[in-house]
Amino acid sequence: MSDDERREITELEVLRSLAQPRRQQIIQHLTMHGPATSATLARALDLNTGATSYHLRELARQGFVEEVPDQTHGRQRWWRYVKRDIRFAPRGGQDEATRVVFDEMTRQSFAADVEAFHRSQAETAEDGEWVDGLPYSRGTIRVSMDQLRDFFEEYIALLNRYAHSDRDDARTVLTRFLAFPAPSAPTADSDED
Repeated sequence: MSDDERREITELEVLRSLAQPRRQQIIQHLTMHGPATSATLARALDLNTGATSYHLRELARQGFVEEVPDQTHGRQRWWRYVKRDIRFAPRGGQDEATRVVFDEMTRQSFAADVEAFHRSQAETAEDGEWVDGLPYSRGTIRVSMDQLRDFFEEYIALLNRYAHSDRDDARTVLTRFLAFPAPSAPTADSDED
């Protein structure tokens, strides 16, 4: 993605809007399954259409979703996720209020990812070639902060390289990047008996 497709979210109001749990569900559904109407989303997410429409309008106001003009007919509006490279203020630059909202949004996102992973495991157990579509890697690297930033940018570039495939056998595949400094080793006096 180019820099004009990058969006930095630094305003607490925008972060709060994005972090709302139902809005996170809507974004996840649109990302995984493509455009949908508020009625389709309401059924899929067990919400009412009024609430779904409200959340879609709020997400659109903040630029996270948009109407799909060629699919919209009369009162039936179709919505899609606006694909961007979304960045958040670095943790060290977040004030306390921002950090609380960001941490809760992150917690909810990871919980939704784990739940989606478990559903995918169950669904792909007998799914032909996609039964092997759950690669997993856990690694450790030793890097400076600058190298970690470079590593992350290379990861984003790799994602963008594979982001769009017009192959008939292509499927949406969820990818996640998580990196964090290893916690300190426990000390002898921190052991509990």
